[in-house]
Amino acid sequence: MPDATSNPLRIVLLDRRTLPDDIHFRVFSFAHELVQFDHTAPDEVSKRIKDADIVITNKAPVRGPAIASAPNLKLVAVAATGTDVVDVAACTQCGVKVSNIRNYAVNTVPEHTFALILALRRSLLAYRNSVQAGRWQEANQFCYFDFPINDLAGSTLGIIGDGVLGRSVAEIGRAFGMKVLFSDYKGTKGMGPLYTPFEKVLEVSDIITLHSPLMPSTRNMISTAEFAQMARRPLLINTARGGLVDEAALEHALRNGQISGAGFDVVTAEPPADDHPLMRLLDLANFILTPHVAWASREAVQSLVDQLIDNVEAFERGTPTNIVAA
Repeated sequence: MPDATSNPLRIVLLDRRTLPDDIHFRVFSFAHELVQFDHTAPDEVSKRIKDADIVITNKAPVRGPAIASAPNLKLVAVAATGTDVVDVAACTQCGVKVSNIRNYAVNTVPEHTFALILALRRSLLAYRNSVQAGRWQEANQFCYFDFPINDLAGSTLGIIGDGVLGRSVAEIGRAFGMKVLFSDYKGTKGMGPLYTPFEKVLEVSDIITLHSPLMPSTRNMISTAEFAQMARRPLLINTARGGLVDEAALEHALRNGQISGAGFDVVTAEPPADDHPLMRLLDLANFILTPHVAWASREAVQSLVDQLIDNVEAFERGTPTNIVAA
């Protein structure tokens, strides 16, 4: 807990550029010195936080050696929900609190999820590109049918991940008249009547959407064996975390017709290299890759920043909020 009689707290923001310039970043209400960096490489973290009382990071990694070399450090405030960029155990060992952001993306991620679903289910990008290429004039009639179009109503939506985002996606799906299935966690049984076995969800869903955290138990939870179980050739949507899907297996499944399309907002390496499996899919009309922006509606980002500042100010008052346990 900060000492109210101490000198102004030194706050170091490691990656300001991960938040839009036009978002209002209100001034902290207590005496402080704010040092901002647009971007911080992993090998720069230790030097930049060595005198910090509070560190704010979104994606810049704060690992054990950097934490140990910052004797004044009291709080690492993560500007995101996921805290995998921080060695939380090392922070706990050193008496450093870690806070995160919660429930800010309850609208933006589900909306982006359905933007991908609708665009793929109705082949919007394929039709738009074909119109641009002159296909409508070539068809010489009022419409043409080069790409598949399917309704959402009556289709089955399989949701893997039952947190606030998965539940919000389910609500939207039901509004479209979809049958919604929540999957059991992979490798578990008997989660109750509200859940469907993981393998069954793969088998019967027309659309599968992922809303799980990335953990050892969920890494590559969709791979070659799982694609082989997708009897209805569903769309696969991932707005959650890169690493939930084996990306090489995804490329094979999409090119070989095991799934009818895929919409991804996340990749294991961001940005991906030019030869990354998902980059190699960009020539396909039934694949959409967006640059990890499902979270980034203006409203959601403003909510995130407001909550971030609230977390820091609550900590300074001695009443910390949204603290993450090791």
